[in-house]
Amino acid sequence: MSVRGRRLGVTALAVLAPVLVWLVVDPLLRHRLRIADGEQTLDIGAVPVAVVALLASLSGWGLLAALERFGARRAHAIWTGVAGAALAASFLPFLGDGMDGGTQVSLALMHLAVAAVLIAGLGGRSSGVGAGEAPPDGTQPPRPVTLPPRTVRSRRSSRRPVSRQ
Repeated sequence: MSVRGRRLGVTALAVLAPVLVWLVVDPLLRHRLRIADGEQTLDIGAVPVAVVALLASLSGWGLLAALERFGARRAHAIWTGVAGAALAASFLPFLGDGMDGGTQVSLALMHLAVAAVLIAGLGGRSSGVGAGEAPPDGTQPPRPVTLPPRTVRSRRSSRRPVSRQ
């Protein structure tokens, strides 16, 4: 599978994960996810959940692609650090008023679901790298190491070359 195909699949899973959390919380457990801001109340539905997850996923994918494209050393490590910081920052709105504990826990689970899929799926190396496919940054994979033939002693204590195959 190509790097683009794998990352597209990860993005789809990152959109699906919080929608599944929403399906359990809202329709099944019948807890309406609501945020109150003064006199206005915002009901959180499946579409906004999916759209926000899609935007976060595409932003993460874009940042990782840019880091790889412009040759940042340790692009995956940098990206994982940025993703962790973004996850931590996403919890800041939960500190304020305007939502009950059930909504806070549900939204936190959605944030964690998206982060878990993205960090595990995008943060790891491509499975094809080193197996003959070029890495995403366009460099060539390392060549296999060939060892010289070794010599072994037989019972007659003579040395003969043994080839490795």
